[in-house]
Amino acid sequence: MVETKKIMWMFKKDLLVLWRHPPRLISILLFPIIMITLFGYGMGGTLENIPVVVVEQSHGQVTDATLNAIKGMSLYDVKDIITDPDKGKEMVQNGQVKAAIILPANYDDTSSTQPKSVVVDVDSSDQMASSAVIPATQQLFNQISNKMGVQKLEGMNLTPSSAIQVQSNQVAAASQGINFQNVMDSINLQINKMYGDVKYIDFLVPAVIGMTVLFGCMFGMGDALAGERERGELARLFMTPTSIATVVGGKIVSKLSIEIVRALILIAAAIVLFGIAIKGSMILTLLVLILGALCFVGFGVMISARVSTQEDYMQMVMPITMPMMFVSGVFYPIETMPWIFQKLAYIFPLTYVNDALRAVMLKGVGIGAIWVDIAVLLGFTALFFALGVTKFNRDI
Repeated sequence: MVETKKIMWMFKKDLLVLWRHPPRLISILLFPIIMITLFGYGMGGTLENIPVVVVEQSHGQVTDATLNAIKGMSLYDVKDIITDPDKGKEMVQNGQVKAAIILPANYDDTSSTQPKSVVVDVDSSDQMASSAVIPATQQLFNQISNKMGVQKLEGMNLTPSSAIQVQSNQVAAASQGINFQNVMDSINLQINKMYGDVKYIDFLVPAVIGMTVLFGCMFGMGDALAGERERGELARLFMTPTSIATVVGGKIVSKLSIEIVRALILIAAAIVLFGIAIKGSMILTLLVLILGALCFVGFGVMISARVSTQEDYMQMVMPITMPMMFVSGVFYPIETMPWIFQKLAYIFPLTYVNDALRAVMLKGVGIGAIWVDIAVLLGFTALFFALGVTKFNRDI
């Protein structure tokens, strides 16, 4: 009986402690709601709404029917319909769309028996999107090609069954001067993988490196500042003539060094174990990693500036880091997520780290192509450090 009372007393004490730490309490309640929402609505479903552009160089019923078919598929999200193939390719290279479907100038010429060349430029660096777009597009144009072939045969007063019979008799076919194979294969679909064959592991590795830096920096700062504050080490340090900027600077240097070494080990392991090739500059890759690490350390400094214990820090960081990992395109392309998650993704720094790393490692682009990512990361970093240093409470 006495032991039961002690247990209840400890239970009440823990609840009281939790009640007196509102950030921890809110985080504990909020975290499972966020996670079930992410899993329920954002992950594990089929890919839909992949952004594409259609380049139409002809006009007519066949083109209109093809456009309607493309728009009617939930897989595609047609961002624009243009007439310049070079612009369509440029939109894929800039990351505005995942594929450009280019219909040729003779697409509506139903009198010709020659196959029409439809080209699909695919951003193969996004392995998930390209693996969904390619087979679906092939199936779509196979169906369109068959329909066009049947219509042509009907125009020749032939049925498909009689065409097969005639095709099997080469003498008869030659006598009519008709290549029935060309008639039935009305569309020749060409898939152009702009960055070659990219495996899922190639797509995954840059984001996993960014995610590792995120967790290393964020969780590491919990012990580096909040943990030392809880143990009284910071209080003893501030008894000496040491400024907040000096303490924060020291933490940044040590954490940054550790995370960069870890990222280098990860890259080396990916190259050795999985044959990952970095198409772009290694120096630029390191620059992005350093910027990402600085940004995440700054975020950790900002959170730890106002908390008194390491547990408070962890409970506040978890509802931020886990959603950041899910919606920042680590496992799935951002463009295929629900609309609200796509908007959320662009308020998280990890999105820009992943985008820049994939652009450099998979596409081999230079700094000119990722300057927006770098500028955003610099902005986040400056904001986090400014808030962290100015709001740092050395007395708690």
